[in-house]
Amino acid sequence: MSERATWSLRGRNPDILTCIASLSNDEVFTPPEFANRMLDTLAEAWAESNNGANIWADSSVTFLDPCTKSGVFLREITRRLTEGLASEIPNLQERVDHILTKQVFGIAITRLTALMARRSLYCSKHARGTHSIAKSFASDNGNIWFERTEHAWKNGRCSFCGASAGTMDRSSNLETHAYAFIHTDDLSTTISEMFGADMQFDVIIGNPPYQLPDGGHAASATPIYHKFMEQAMNLEPRYLSMVTPSRWFQGGRGLNEFRFRMLMDGRIRTIVDFIRDKDAFPSINANGGVNYFLWDRENPGDCRVTVVDVGGVIGKPVNRKLNEYDVFVRRNEALPILRKVMDRNDTKFSTRVSALKPFGLRTNYHGRKNRSAEDSVKLYGSGAVSWVSEKDILVNFDWVGQWKVLIAAATDGNETYPLPVWDQRGPFVAGPGEACTETYLVASMATNESDANRIVEYMRTKFFRFLVSLRKIAQHNKADNFAFVPDLPFEYDCTDEALYEKYELTIDERAFVESIIRTVDWTSV
Repeated sequence: MSERATWSLRGRNPDILTCIASLSNDEVFTPPEFANRMLDTLAEAWAESNNGANIWADSSVTFLDPCTKSGVFLREITRRLTEGLASEIPNLQERVDHILTKQVFGIAITRLTALMARRSLYCSKHARGTHSIAKSFASDNGNIWFERTEHAWKNGRCSFCGASAGTMDRSSNLETHAYAFIHTDDLSTTISEMFGADMQFDVIIGNPPYQLPDGGHAASATPIYHKFMEQAMNLEPRYLSMVTPSRWFQGGRGLNEFRFRMLMDGRIRTIVDFIRDKDAFPSINANGGVNYFLWDRENPGDCRVTVVDVGGVIGKPVNRKLNEYDVFVRRNEALPILRKVMDRNDTKFSTRVSALKPFGLRTNYHGRKNRSAEDSVKLYGSGAVSWVSEKDILVNFDWVGQWKVLIAAATDGNETYPLPVWDQRGPFVAGPGEACTETYLVASMATNESDANRIVEYMRTKFFRFLVSLRKIAQHNKADNFAFVPDLPFEYDCTDEALYEKYELTIDERAFVESIIRTVDWTSV
């Protein structure tokens, strides 16, 4: 084996893959350090299930990255196998050829990333190129497949990924972003056609595209990463590990059914959850953080959850049942507090909270700046207060004459710690003769001003905001976010100390709530 090939398979400093900026939040390049952390988790699980065996010393194990971009996973797997198989296959060239032709496979997401991945793995953009470290391939693609794939348009949407034809139906000189792995009804056959043989992968690992623009307002996008996870599970690998946004834990468009399946599956044995996105991927903006998980086909049981807190602080792993609640509660320390609250079986505050557009008025709806004789309703809207007539109210007209508590429909996205949860205005009282656009939700109705003020006081406590934060992973407020919050009697003392006493929080539990929920100097409307 030449000295060049030996150099190509060893770690270098600097590593070029640490210097590549992600193209967008849709296609995020995985830092080598992060990829290796995932591979370490995989190796530990393999050893635990195989009497201490080293996965990197097994020449029969096959690996697939179904969404390869920079090729970092395939490269690092190859590096580890090259070291681990040295005793079984002493000749370096034979060892490298075996690994690259028999063990590592990738499906690129674009033509550009196919070239990048081949360059990372084979040290040449062509697997049969002069500088390639592989010597046994029959085609320039090697085992990194890419061909242009088209969306399946139906009524203006792709029937596989939900992409909008208006934004993604492109000319032949542009990438379609119709990812082959999720654009097929028969994945096993598609995989066989890609690699020229029936394939059963032991390990599927990767970092899938997160979303696609869907033609909606502004930056509206549809999540697609869960489709990669579902397709990978359908192939029934021995292990599956992917890095994804953490929004599926609690919410996200079209993810409720998927979340239920994941929490009930029982084979997710490891989750490493980065509360803040920048601690995993410094160059992207993935509100709600990111995580990677390990799914173990043959070994169902509790999940080992590790939380990486703000600043990269690694918490103590906790073995947990993922299906304890209808959402995944990210904070291990929050569970004993939540259990104390939920064990009381109190009615929940979510029953009070309105749906979106509580009065049927869109965010961009504005009344008159100056009140006229016919304008009797004060309207809270986006950035301003205006006046409308009674006939402008489309639904819930009877609410206009009552006392209400309003809360912004979108507030802090649970990214800035300690968490404010609400913006500085927070919940506020809207009296009779007042309404709002969908910029706000009606958090509660009240029979009088005193009761409305009491609800505001309760909603501003750290205790209340803490329970909301367990379900609020992004900026949007909705009734479901309040499903852990008890609906207490109006006469109850709504201070944090009284609430801590009522639910018997320990000193450490109180300190935890205080540490992650911000003290806010509330402003008036």
